Amino acid sequence: MKRERNTKFDKKNEVKDEFESKLLDLARVTKVTGGGKTMRFRAVIVAGNKMGKVGIGAAKGLDVSQAIEKATRVAKKNLKDIPMSEGTIPFEVEAKFGPSRVILKPQMKGKGLVAGGTVRIICSLAGIQDISSKTLSRTRNKLNNAQATMLALSKLKKK
Repeated sequence: MKRERNTKFDKKNEVKDEFESKLLDLARVTKVTGGGKTMRFRAVIVAGNKMGKVGIGAAKGLDVSQAIEKATRVAKKNLKDIPMSEGTIPFEVEAKFGPSRVILKPQMKGKGLVAGGTVRIICSLAGIQDISSKTLSRTRNKLNNAQATMLALSKLKKK
């Protein structure tokens, strides 16, 4: 006797996720123990809906796909609301996370995203169109720069 597929749970009819995610960093990490080395992968994902919500997630897994899936779940759990006014942030803000320092400045309409690397990806997924940033870090670690950017964005309040 053949069972009919329930269309409610059919993967073809699955609702498309409202959040867009982007891979920020993928690193091979190794833990050395007395029994030998264990190799894993660490993925850093940024997820946002381009309407004021953005989050980052980092996770490790035995293979690349497992690490990316875990990091995406973590990023969606850590979503933060970003207050925006006319496509930019309300005021200048600075944040420090570990050795990373980030300064975010509002820009006039039409200037665009004047930011590099990590800050650019986070701001574009948050939906910020006009912003200027400077990364004053002693490190190139993308995870630390992303954490500093999220810390700066979480300091924002509506005027």
